[in-house]
Amino acid sequence: MRQATTQGPLAGVRVVDLTSVLSGPAAMGTLADQGADVIKVEPPAGDIMRGRGTLASISAGFVSCNRGKRSIVLDLKQTEATEVLWELIASADVVAQNFRPGAVERLGFGADVVRARYPRVIYLSISGVGESGPYAGKRVYDPVVQALSGLADIQADPQTGRPRMVRTLIADKTTAIYAAQAVSAALFARERTGEGQHIRLSMLDTMVSYLWPEGMAPFASVADDTQSARASKHDMIFPTADGYITVGAVSDKEWHGLCAALGRPEWLDDPRFRTGALRAQNRQERLELVEQALGVRDTAQVIAALEAADVPCAPVHARRQVIDDPQVIANSLVYEVDQPGIGVLRQARPAARFEGTPAEWPSLAPCLGEHTEEILAELGYESAQIAAMCASGVASAS
Repeated sequence: MRQATTQGPLAGVRVVDLTSVLSGPAAMGTLADQGADVIKVEPPAGDIMRGRGTLASISAGFVSCNRGKRSIVLDLKQTEATEVLWELIASADVVAQNFRPGAVERLGFGADVVRARYPRVIYLSISGVGESGPYAGKRVYDPVVQALSGLADIQADPQTGRPRMVRTLIADKTTAIYAAQAVSAALFARERTGEGQHIRLSMLDTMVSYLWPEGMAPFASVADDTQSARASKHDMIFPTADGYITVGAVSDKEWHGLCAALGRPEWLDDPRFRTGALRAQNRQERLELVEQALGVRDTAQVIAALEAADVPCAPVHARRQVIDDPQVIANSLVYEVDQPGIGVLRQARPAARFEGTPAEWPSLAPCLGEHTEEILAELGYESAQIAAMCASGVASAS
């Protein structure tokens, strides 16, 4: 078998990744970033995200979610291919899938079947809304979950009340983070008990949990869930004379600093704003006053004054500006890689840095079937057998 990498906190962990699109691949991509040997099992047509949104043979989004993995192509409609998958699972610590409920069971690789044969395996199932219930059979993408979870309502236009989507795939990516953490927790539990387990996670479950601390706060009290939950009239973005900034003052010290930086000492004596509770109660009036004061100042000028007063603030960057931000550069957050099929590509490094078990710099995303022959050879197949499997369509190699 392949020698496990010696770097990263998950070095020595093998993952069989049956997931596609975004939530599952991003979750398993996090494990790959942290040193796991992630084997991406793809159908002959490949993960549909490979070429989505690009004219190249591989998309930037696919690279971000699948870098550092190895790709094997298996046609699981053929018995010989399912036998290969069983051999891969036999060597695995983690098996992950995000098929629609019931699909993986029809293939013969449901959690009960896999864990009956290999009880130490951590088996992760990601679904859109859950495995049962009235919506379980729905085809689900990120906007569906934003709609069902209440997130679109939270984002509603304050004038019209029209719900709005967050313009990034937040449900998919948040689910990926929850999933990666859950797998790590299950691996830790296995170290103590010797037993694997089945982890079930849905995008809907994730987003309701994610939104609960503040987004659903008006409905936390069972005795009184009739509070107004209207969209805020202010989104904490303030126009300046030459751009936009965000600024927030939560503590009394920060509020005093804000008043001083903006030259508005009279706000300190305003009965509407004397305490944190009153400032929250009169939030809209407070923010409107702040907006008026900021609108006549240049961004650099007001940021300097606010920072000198130790008030949380930042310019609102256009996306291209993020790459050149001095703090992003200082953190070495963005790196470049020469990705076949695209060329030189920017990527964000993994967010977590491990001092004791530093991971290798993330490698390229695999071409479709790039490692088919390598993985089959690791499983003990001879060259002639591998050639025959590729010729019959059981497997495919790039």
